Amino acid sequence: MKKKILHYDAVFEKESDGGYSVWVPDLPGCASQGDTLEEAIGNIKEAAELYLEDADEEKIEEGKTHKDRFIVPVRVTTQ
Repeated sequence: MKKKILHYDAVFEKESDGGYSVWVPDLPGCASQGDTLEEAIGNIKEAAELYLEDADEEKIEEGKTHKDRFIVPVRVTTQ
């Protein structure tokens, strides 16, 4: 069986109590965490593989957010 390699963006957020939360915007509900960045990367790869395992193979597409999404810090003033 021929395997397909797909690319997705993963968003990592450092948690105040340590570790990282991570999610894949192109795979709704696909999220994980890890105590270290390396662990979080491994966990989100595994989560994405399990997510796609249950998906309809004809509907599986490569992620598109890396082409259309970027992060810009914005300073907001409050009263």
